Amino acid sequence: MKSSTPRYPNSLLVAAVAAVTFGATHARAQQGKVADSTGLKDAKVVVEIGAENPAARREVGETVSFTVSVSQGGQPLDVGSVIYTLSDDAFAPIEKESLALMGKPLTILGKLERPGFLRCEVQVTQPDGRAIDDAKAVAAAAVAPEQISPSREAPHDFDDFWSEQKQRLAEVPLEAELVRVQKVDNRMVDGGVELYDIKVRTETEWPVSGYFARPKEAKAKSLPAVLWVHGAGVRSSTASKAISGAREGYLSLDINAHGIENGKPEAFYKALESDEGRLRDYRYQGRENRDGMYFRGMFTRLVRAIDFLTAQPEWDGRVMAVIGHSQGGGQALVAGGLDDRVTFVGAGVPALCDHTGMLRRRIAGWPKLVPILPDGKPDPTVAEVSRYFDAVNFAARCHADAIVSVGFIDRTCPPTSCYAAFNQLKGEVEILTEPTMGHAAPREIVDAFWEALKRHTEKRHAEGALETAEVAP
Repeated sequence: MKSSTPRYPNSLLVAAVAAVTFGATHARAQQGKVADSTGLKDAKVVVEIGAENPAARREVGETVSFTVSVSQGGQPLDVGSVIYTLSDDAFAPIEKESLALMGKPLTILGKLERPGFLRCEVQVTQPDGRAIDDAKAVAAAAVAPEQISPSREAPHDFDDFWSEQKQRLAEVPLEAELVRVQKVDNRMVDGGVELYDIKVRTETEWPVSGYFARPKEAKAKSLPAVLWVHGAGVRSSTASKAISGAREGYLSLDINAHGIENGKPEAFYKALESDEGRLRDYRYQGRENRDGMYFRGMFTRLVRAIDFLTAQPEWDGRVMAVIGHSQGGGQALVAGGLDDRVTFVGAGVPALCDHTGMLRRRIAGWPKLVPILPDGKPDPTVAEVSRYFDAVNFAARCHADAIVSVGFIDRTCPPTSCYAAFNQLKGEVEILTEPTMGHAAPREIVDAFWEALKRHTEKRHAEGALETAEVAP
């Protein structure tokens, strides 16, 4: 899938009418209460909203229909109002109106005149205008998402900058400290797996820090490799994740995002992100300078982790996967674009995408890196630096096979930012679209990523066998 860079008008046309029937698939339901002062019984108010045919892709300018149903005690509510807000993926309200509840569903119509996600948020209010706590819901519809393009191109020296970072790392010897771990959560490690707490030296004081697991007695050049990377926050690496990969026959390494100690009490990690801690607001640290940017170290640790895995004698030389969700999904995209040894990327609701989305009147992905100044414009210094750390630009250099997930109502890593990256990927790609999902990594998506990795592994091994057969005498 390729993306293009057309120019789009920013207008949105909307209308709202009352509907007699409720035919849309429900996207989300929330409950609240109408206060006793309204004269209604004290029962839950249930709000349901859905886009007609929610999984369908719309064309630019095509009308989208959202149906809203509000009930209390199982009966349609006929007092109060619904305030609805339509936006292009929650960047800013484009239409905000109030509709009176009349005991029947309401239909809200809208259309986008550019590729994006038409988002409809509703809030139920009492007759006196007060909002009913939790009586709100949201749905969204995709409008030509394959045409969403990056808000800005990569800087002209993007590749030179990252080549320099990798060269600096390469000059540091690949030295690893491995400490055998026998128990996890007071349980003995599976007898068929070896588990280690590892530290791998980098060019900074913060090493690659993680749990590394491998099947016992594996033969040389027999195992694919997988690197698991973490979402936002400050925490230990996850031993169970490393073990799960080894049980499936992989060299499996789970690293924390910060090069910190593993297996410490929770208070240790909370202290690091406290007001006095080294990792307080780490996502904004050094954002005024590309050499001092916090994510520079995080990204180079990805390369060093791959150095470690591919240096193992058991590595098959065919499969090097990187999988994560949220910040981890962004890291997976970065790894795929930064290191051509990566053959598979699993990026769930990826963060770190389209930092300068506001320049195209779009909401940027986590961590909303670029601040808005009092004049309403993005900080020009940070905006420039952010281009070197935008997963969109790494995705454009990623030729690995990839699977990506996106939630249509995700406000942390909004779907426009995810698609801005997905549309740049160069390999065989698949996207899991979840119309009713916010920022999440549910079991079915985790399982789908695993199955995609297994298919990729089978494919790569089959290709290897064919190549061997072709060169055999």
